[in-house]
Amino acid sequence: MITVSNLSLRYGKRTLFEDVNLKFTHGNCYGIIGANGAGKSTFMKILSGEVDPTGGSVSFTPGERMAVLTQNHYAFDEFPVIETVLIGHKELYSIMKEKDALYAKEDFTDKDGERAGELENIFAEMDGWNAENNAATLLSNLGIKEESHYKLLKELDGNQKVRVLLAQALFGNPDILLLDEPTNDLDIETIAWLEDFLAGYENIVLVVSHDRHFLDTVCTHIVDIDFGKMSIFTGNYSFWYESSQLALRQRSDQNKKLEDKVKELQEFIRRFSANASKSKQATSRKKALEKINLDEIQPSNRKYPAIMFNNQGREAGDQILQIEKLRKVSGGEVLFSDVNFMVNKGDKIALLSQNSLAISAFYDVLTGRDADYTGSFKWGITINAADIPNDNSSYFEGKDLNLIDWLREYSEGDKDEQFIRSFLGRMLFSGEEVLKKCSVLSGGEKMRCMFSKMMLQQANVLLFDEPTNHLDLESITALNNGMNDFKGTILFTSRDHELTNTVANRIIELTPGGIIDKLMTYDEYITSEAIKQQREELYSLA
Repeated sequence: MITVSNLSLRYGKRTLFEDVNLKFTHGNCYGIIGANGAGKSTFMKILSGEVDPTGGSVSFTPGERMAVLTQNHYAFDEFPVIETVLIGHKELYSIMKEKDALYAKEDFTDKDGERAGELENIFAEMDGWNAENNAATLLSNLGIKEESHYKLLKELDGNQKVRVLLAQALFGNPDILLLDEPTNDLDIETIAWLEDFLAGYENIVLVVSHDRHFLDTVCTHIVDIDFGKMSIFTGNYSFWYESSQLALRQRSDQNKKLEDKVKELQEFIRRFSANASKSKQATSRKKALEKINLDEIQPSNRKYPAIMFNNQGREAGDQILQIEKLRKVSGGEVLFSDVNFMVNKGDKIALLSQNSLAISAFYDVLTGRDADYTGSFKWGITINAADIPNDNSSYFEGKDLNLIDWLREYSEGDKDEQFIRSFLGRMLFSGEEVLKKCSVLSGGEKMRCMFSKMMLQQANVLLFDEPTNHLDLESITALNNGMNDFKGTILFTSRDHELTNTVANRIIELTPGGIIDKLMTYDEYITSEAIKQQREELYSLA
């Protein structure tokens, strides 16, 4: 168990959180949520001992072992991959090194023999003889092939390093597991494996993630950091979000009778309890939801941007986009070829590829940023398309403009300051913030500016290349809702599982050998064995 008592953290005059009192118990997975800068990662660092709090304390049940997913991708560069994983169990690894050092001594004494015997007993009790095999199995499950297990970590690329460091954290069944953004740079199959692993994990897990599907699948509780306080709520992220929104609506409805509010909340809990029966942590989560005290459900103070695209300047006709035999080669590599499809009115198409460069190149072709391709495409004459590229730096670099003047450049009609401010205000830029220079914005702020620009364009076709990059959970949720509500046509690519599954009604995957085009949900697509086989065949043609 972890006990947090009267914890506070201040940086100068700024207080991240104060008087925090929490308990984390075995068998539960806690998702840590909060706006960017709220202190999620810092709280994890306090638990791991990396950062000292300003006040209060953190205590652990004696003898429990903690493992942390390290964010330093270079810390173990000079170690073999398999050894990097073994290092995750510090006590076991220390015994292994001490044993090896003893046996390597030229003047091995009787005392050394006694110590070696003690170590061998402890080593056997810790299942040390199976440690290397267990580490190898863990690596293989995370997509690190056997031929890479004995390479130095520095020989692996960034994505592979992340998987090795994740294996290091998971190795040896730690009593307490701290994971900060564990799904970053993982593919769908590896995330699914990690979800299964954590859903069945019987110890304490604390996780920070912007992946709502991941939080929904693995979390039994949500820890919300809001206005300098931290509160634990039973249920996954969707339950926390929808319950907080329900409580907010009820608080604003002054005329609703108390008994009606109670009845509505009880029905809400029943509905989520029923849904929990389908989850991977069904029994414990369902029981926990059924025991919720209605007073636990509180409105969130979090602010959500208003991302709304439905103000289309002109309704699109039936001819949207026709693509024929499109092919793109870069540096001798075929990114995609034999791309033939027609976009229909109202389509919301999720574009996939095993190569992210192929996706960005495809959008660059459609938007006219890249003319080096073969084949053809034709937009309908009624189409006004707006796009958000993966790399938006060209929209901001070298511009000494405040946000009002920056956005005004993209307004073809009304350029009045109040009109421009209204679009920025929807993205939570208010007061003096709109006078901030666009060149000093954070990644998340730049994305919100790009959404303001897109809304201002009143387009009837929207293109998004990884629009959730740099966004917090609130902005991702607002974007998800805005894309769902949009009545026009969308082509998009996103690593956010929940967004892709709830927005797309059609999936198109680009490969070097052609495309896969299916009218189905994302979940249906990624679980289809027939599509998996088709994908393998298309890649074999490259």
